[in-house]
Amino acid sequence: MENAEFRKQAHLIVDWIADYLADPSIYPVKSKAKPGEIISNLPDFPPEIEESMDQIFEDFNKLIIPGITHWQSPNFYAYFPANSSYPSVLAEMLTAALGTQCMKWETSPAAAELEECVVNWMKKMTGIPENFHGVIQDSASSATLVAILSAREKSSHFSINDQGFNSQNFRVYCSSEAHSSVEKAVKIAGIGKNNLVKIPVDNEFRLLPEKLIEAIETDLKNNLKPLCVIAALGTTSSTAIDPLKSIASICERYKIWLHVDAAYAGSALILPEYRWMIEGIEQIDSIVFNPHKWLFTNFDCSLYFVKDLPALLNTFSILPEYLRTSNQGKVNDYCDWGIPLGRRFRALKLWFVIRNFGTSGLQKKIRHHIKLANEFMSWILEDGRFEIMAPLTLNLICFRYNPGNMSEEKLNELNENLLFRINIKGKIYLSHTKLNGKYTLRIVIGQTSVEKKHIEKSWRNILECLAEYENIQ
Repeated sequence: MENAEFRKQAHLIVDWIADYLADPSIYPVKSKAKPGEIISNLPDFPPEIEESMDQIFEDFNKLIIPGITHWQSPNFYAYFPANSSYPSVLAEMLTAALGTQCMKWETSPAAAELEECVVNWMKKMTGIPENFHGVIQDSASSATLVAILSAREKSSHFSINDQGFNSQNFRVYCSSEAHSSVEKAVKIAGIGKNNLVKIPVDNEFRLLPEKLIEAIETDLKNNLKPLCVIAALGTTSSTAIDPLKSIASICERYKIWLHVDAAYAGSALILPEYRWMIEGIEQIDSIVFNPHKWLFTNFDCSLYFVKDLPALLNTFSILPEYLRTSNQGKVNDYCDWGIPLGRRFRALKLWFVIRNFGTSGLQKKIRHHIKLANEFMSWILEDGRFEIMAPLTLNLICFRYNPGNMSEEKLNELNENLLFRINIKGKIYLSHTKLNGKYTLRIVIGQTSVEKKHIEKSWRNILECLAEYENIQ
């Protein structure tokens, strides 16, 4: 492809992107593709000769788009959103064009120093203390692994990296509602999932501090070594907020690394009225949250803050001859702040978003989503046929249909069938969880472009599906 052809095709694709982002709701929000359907329409062998971009883009629309679930649709309410926005997309285009490798300051000084700038901005915007050091990771899963590895090395005086394990008997603690990435991290870190202790929760699905103390004391009596606690600010199932201040005091008493997983809810810290979630943050060791979930910065962009920078660097720093530079020790070489050597220029899109929205614009958007969620929950309560399954903390509503006089097993089956009926239509997309063994529908109102008209249509759609279901019973 020559430059003139690139220019022509780029204009066509940008026009397509602009049309798409103007109204992604014209597509079924959840792909209706069946397993194997997409690959069955793709050739078994790569082309021998070049194909035109016109052909390729035609196949993109014909073969790929039908298999896409549209996360940017205002009708997407499943899981947690992976939000984008116009400034984020524009920055991502520039990032792709530059193809910058951001492993060290030397490989692109602007990338390293812009990353330092935006993480410092985010500290000011969220109330994270100035003595924390920030870096952009790819995901909260990676950041949690980084925290556990740092805790492991600090606790072992950095000996495991050199000598391997030697019966340290480490224990890691989290609530029974913690994200699955915690279990994955303890497995990868060599600690073993059998050494992950899941602490019971209260009736609002928050970790019980007294149960954490009991678990720690039991382990100490059995010559096991408490290593790390992961507190959740916004659990995946219900956005429960663990009592951080109490947990932090416990960890300080027992000298245990405290990592805070605020992957989704952390974005709400830009609202002063939600800073109560991080009361006690001065006593923690690390925290992660994802702008790619609720700060309109497309995936991937995860902010990890750590208090003990030497512990992080001593865990991950490695310096072969080909990476030595004359600026060593004078600058931030972010390849030493996490797992991979190669790093994308993630700071650029976050910089574009913060500048284009402004702090007040971001706050307005998040407050709007929270307001819409409260309105949606009021409709659920007014209907009378539904049950709220967890407190509304931010903008995730957990509910189920409950006509009464029915066993839990039957209620679970009923709600699973209702969710299937809602999603199969493709008009909206919800996901589910189980809370205390009860099948629960989840609706997260946090998509970038979602407005009241969208949630009104979604509520009507839920009621229509319920009416259809009741008619066939």
